[in-house]
Amino acid sequence: MMIRLADRELCTRFGVFNEVLYYDGQRESIALVMGDVDGGENVLCRLHSACIGGHVFNSIECECAAEMAAAQAAIQKEGRGVIVYLDQEGKGNGHLALIESIKYKKEHGQAEAYRLAGFEADARNYRPAAKIIRELGITSINMLTGNPAKAADLADEGITVADTRPLDLE
Repeated sequence: MMIRLADRELCTRFGVFNEVLYYDGQRESIALVMGDVDGGENVLCRLHSACIGGHVFNSIECECAAEMAAAQAAIQKEGRGVIVYLDQEGKGNGHLALIESIKYKKEHGQAEAYRLAGFEADARNYRPAAKIIRELGITSINMLTGNPAKAADLADEGITVADTRPLDLE
């Protein structure tokens, strides 16, 4: 189940997006949509997980804010696209997991740091994103990601991923 709760125009430094709020019975997710995507093929798409440090506190310890800006800039340049913002802080483990894993990140990679802190390496779930993409009427996407697992997870949910490309963080 994915319920469309509300939408509005959102003016950003990258142009006007339509912010669409969804609810799946447990969590809210947001689609930022620019241009006409209904029935769209090869629509530029970014799946983006919540990051309190990067998005709220302007942390320089992660690239989350820069990734969001790069995704918005790419969509603005393309003239249409969607960013699906998912409430999946700390690779889906929550903010506590993120805080607890920090002491391990200097000596270990991010996935191992989460494991050492007692959490899953990556507990994110892209099923809500797939439901949102379908609800928006998108027929296929070009994903903005450096993570091939995201594309594979969406494909497993029946989304046609025509292409993937990394974000330009410059």
